[in-house]
Amino acid sequence: MDINRIVLNDDNPQHRELAIYRTGTINQVRLVDESYIVYDTLEVSAHNHSALFHFGLVEALNRLIFISESGHGLDSWDEAFLHHSQIESMTEIIDECGRTIEPGKTETIMLGWHKEPLAVSYWREIKSDEALSFLDDLRRFAQQALQKQYDLEFIL
Repeated sequence: MDINRIVLNDDNPQHRELAIYRTGTINQVRLVDESYIVYDTLEVSAHNHSALFHFGLVEALNRLIFISESGHGLDSWDEAFLHHSQIESMTEIIDECGRTIEPGKTETIMLGWHKEPLAVSYWREIKSDEALSFLDDLRRFAQQALQKQYDLEFIL
């Protein structure tokens, strides 16, 4: 079987239209607010979205208690909330995950594939330094939320 291989390029508008091209946001919110208010937002680029899953951070964070409509905790295609009482544990998991990432490395990872109507596999280059920088940003964002007793909303 011939399989077309596509390495996603963030600068290619056609790639950004693909369903497998995923970005996200992490919002600071208060679950106790009477109305939905976003106090601050951390954007998750397509690169970092893939890196969160590839380096196992999403799986590791699921040791924590997330509130989600699906009941599956933190996952792609779902929004999940983390109460501020869990944020200190979250930052420990971020640090733990960050220690497993080798700086200065670039990997090409497969995001997914399909056979119909045309066999295609989708790939992305992951740069460890960019992922580590994002983990630092995420840690700071989470610590800021904890100081203000904000909860976190993950939309991945």
